[in-house]
Amino acid sequence: MGARLENRTALVTGATSNIGQAIAEAFAAEGARVIVSGRSAERGARVVEGIRAAGGWAEFLPADLDGSADASRDLADRALAALGGRIDVLVNNAGIFPGDTTAATDEKTFDRVYAVNVKAPFFLTAAVAPRMAANGGGSVINLGSWVARLAVPVGALYASSKGAVETLTRAWAAEFGPAGVRVNAIAPGVIRSPELPEGTPHPADAMVRGTPAGTTGSPDAVAHAAVWLAGEESAFVHGTVVDVDGGRVGVAVIAA
Repeated sequence: MGARLENRTALVTGATSNIGQAIAEAFAAEGARVIVSGRSAERGARVVEGIRAAGGWAEFLPADLDGSADASRDLADRALAALGGRIDVLVNNAGIFPGDTTAATDEKTFDRVYAVNVKAPFFLTAAVAPRMAANGGGSVINLGSWVARLAVPVGALYASSKGAVETLTRAWAAEFGPAGVRVNAIAPGVIRSPELPEGTPHPADAMVRGTPAGTTGSPDAVAHAAVWLAGEESAFVHGTVVDVDGGRVGVAVIAA
């Protein structure tokens, strides 16, 4: 157990698997009290059990962040109550990715992606950030994506929703930063699901060819960045998107 986030409280959405789970576990390992939120009570219970078994503090709060303001405000209220009226770190991680071409995307899918990926974090931040400011400050961490800036031929809907999240990150940094609330984002690259055995070939492997890392990333790589953005080590960082992508967006490796 570390102490980089000792005496801090955190709410992590979409924390019952993959990146969200890794962030919740990393926060707890650094001393934070963590609310694990998601739709599946069964998966949430497993995450909380693992955190507690490792000596950390965690509780699960079920939430279906469907984009309605009521759903986001309800989660904020329950999390504040569970954490004694204080949320120091909010991680807007919950999101959906229905990859398809533009012509094959129907209006219902469009509305749901923007509801979950943009409206839900918008209203959750609206409910939490002012309370952070009233309590003396805090950190909001949004999850963007590498495809928001490096275009791929399938997934325009998802990419545009993450582009909106990254724009909100900068806007919120300007809005809430003067009140002591830092707002930043992490843009993960191609992240391999932890359920996939090490060394197992995956179609995503082709997407990391020509990058400095030359491989897919792990959820833990994103979690390490989140711990940094949540703590005092990043106290002078506002409105930034941290690329955790193995160099996918910014670098091209030319083979000899």
